[in-house]
Amino acid sequence: MSPSLELATASAPDTRDLAAALAGVCRVGDVLLLSGDLGAGKTTFAQGFGRALGIEEPVTSPTFTLVRQYEVAPGANGVRTLLHADVYRLDNLGEIADLGLGQLVEDGGVALVEWGDAAAPVLGTGALSLLLEVDPDDEGRRRIAVTGAGAPWDDRWAALASALTPWAAGA
Repeated sequence: MSPSLELATASAPDTRDLAAALAGVCRVGDVLLLSGDLGAGKTTFAQGFGRALGIEEPVTSPTFTLVRQYEVAPGANGVRTLLHADVYRLDNLGEIADLGLGQLVEDGGVALVEWGDAAAPVLGTGALSLLLEVDPDDEGRRRIAVTGAGAPWDDRWAALASALTPWAAGA
């Protein structure tokens, strides 16, 4: 069984802060699959993640370009590129595989894939899955379920859980 965390954020800035904390645990080759309905906060999450990596230009949804690449000043984790993909408009798994995200992250990158549930059969091995949902009682709040998949996260799960403790549901 894969480890999981249940998190909650109170606002868009809080979602960005959570993403920034998670970015600090990521390494070259990591793939994060972001899932959730329209307006759930996937791009907001990507903005906070990019900010934590030192990206100063606006991080926007790659809906029509499919993949945006952002250069990162090398830091302690060695990440040099943030790949931000949106696979919503792709019709099949072959098109997702053709993006080559798996190969691109191995060359100094980390990938955030919006609509990641659709990409999971191609990119899911070793990926970190995040399901973002709008809290039905408060549209500004988000519930975020984080699930690890395999060896890349096994040795970092404690560090990940510690970094995300401020957002633990019920905390």
